[in-house]
Amino acid sequence: MSIKFRLFMPLLLLMLNGIGQSPLDQYIQEALLNNQSIRQQQFNYEKSLLALQEAKSLYGPSIQFQTDYFLAGGGRTVDFPLGDILNPVYSTLNQLTSSNRFPTINNQRILLNPNNFYDAKIRTSMPILNAELAYNKRIKQEQVSLQALEVQLYKRELVKEIKLAYLQYLQSLEAIQIYQSALTLVNESKRVNTALFENDKVNRTVLLRANNEVVKYEASKQQAEKQSASARAFFNFLLNRPLTDSIKIDHQFSMPVLMANNALAVTQREEWLKLKVADKINHELSGLAKSVVTPKISGFVDLGSQSFDWKFNDQSRYYFMGISLQWNLFTSGKNTIKVKQTILDNNILKAQTDNILQQLELKLSTALNDYYAAIANYTAANASLKTAQTYATDMMKLYKEGQALYIELLDAQNQLIQTKIQSSITLYNTHMKYAEIERATASFNLN
Repeated sequence: MSIKFRLFMPLLLLMLNGIGQSPLDQYIQEALLNNQSIRQQQFNYEKSLLALQEAKSLYGPSIQFQTDYFLAGGGRTVDFPLGDILNPVYSTLNQLTSSNRFPTINNQRILLNPNNFYDAKIRTSMPILNAELAYNKRIKQEQVSLQALEVQLYKRELVKEIKLAYLQYLQSLEAIQIYQSALTLVNESKRVNTALFENDKVNRTVLLRANNEVVKYEASKQQAEKQSASARAFFNFLLNRPLTDSIKIDHQFSMPVLMANNALAVTQREEWLKLKVADKINHELSGLAKSVVTPKISGFVDLGSQSFDWKFNDQSRYYFMGISLQWNLFTSGKNTIKVKQTILDNNILKAQTDNILQQLELKLSTALNDYYAAIANYTAANASLKTAQTYATDMMKLYKEGQALYIELLDAQNQLIQTKIQSSITLYNTHMKYAEIERATASFNLN
């Protein structure tokens, strides 16, 4: 696989996944690939995988090349009476052979420290029995699971933030449209009042009030446009894009459908699963502390050469092998203290688990209540909107016919605009509350 293809692969997958998806789903997939916080957590996950590989490698053999070279002078010596032993024999042999072929030898003083001596070897060592390595490997495996859950946790939180940011952006766009339609409405009111003023049917105060309404909603529209720009910038920030990039609008945004209550649970939340993994890690740590008293057995083989004056021959080459046993018989209670610490950690974890479970269930209960309240508010806002639209239309007709006061028309128009805004708020608030339930139950499919 070429480097160019590997670099293009994530983009290709994103394009394929985008077929048939809504704009929001496409943005979520894009964010899961590009968000910097997710990348940092992914690096931590990859690091934990390497730590597990390292723990597994401790079971295998290790090969080392070792070389020692010694120069010595002085120090302890051993006197060897070589001359006293051999000289009488040599003297007798010289007499028998009538020659001097056997010389006189001096006694020897041998230096214990080797001088001009080398020892080069290749050592192969391997653990045979070591309980600590087994516990360490299982701990690393659980830590990989823990980090994987951490990645999932960041992704799930990011999905929720993206959904909320997208909904807030859509809400800001609808607010702009509402204020734009309000401007159309008050401009029409201004036109009518101008005509009535010119025909001496209303006073100047009515015309001034009509102008003020135009100025007020122009200011409201500008404020909504600023809020929309801020919402767009925050959404693009979550996707690691330029803050001013355009955002695709989902024009088929249907009302969310809540799953059955018996399917709503917190047991799939990463926070809860992390506690279960932490409990497993704590169990392995307890076993690791107890394994201190278990014997450790390892073996080694040396293949090397040692001699004086850097000689290398059949006499210098050697092999050396052995088995070592290490057994801690007394540690002044260190392992006992560690075991007690793991027991206390386990008690702390159990108390924390119960507390976290209650918190998660409370969040789910609150999210459900907020969702049902949002549905009720949306239903009421829609009913009010229909009434306000009818009321505003009727008041405009009556005002043109001179059968209603301008203050009545103004009240009807303001009610219509406020109910439109309230209807928009309650609509998107319903989606936001659904996103909170989705987060509280960890029900969004991240795969």
